[in-house]
Amino acid sequence: MSYPMLTAIVLSIFAIYAVIVRRHLRARPLIISGLVMMTLTLIFDNVIIGTGIVAYDQSKLSGIMLGYAPIEDFAYTLVALVLTPSLYEMFRRR
Repeated sequence: MSYPMLTAIVLSIFAIYAVIVRRHLRARPLIISGLVMMTLTLIFDNVIIGTGIVAYDQSKLSGIMLGYAPIEDFAYTLVALVLTPSLYEMFRRR
């Protein structure tokens, strides 16, 4: 399975989840933390890929890169940005 296919599956499931929990999340904190997390992902992904700690099979990537980091890496940061606070709210209420 290619990385874009895996990313599409993960983001599809995430989109359904995000629609369900959207009323429990405030937009401003998500936008601010999203900018911070995407910037950190960009920096640290480039460092770990550039130094050779992590390597990808280039034939399975979409080809869209931000420096050394494939665009697919950023999908998981998006998922974490919504999943973490929504799960926190869910467990806090119980």
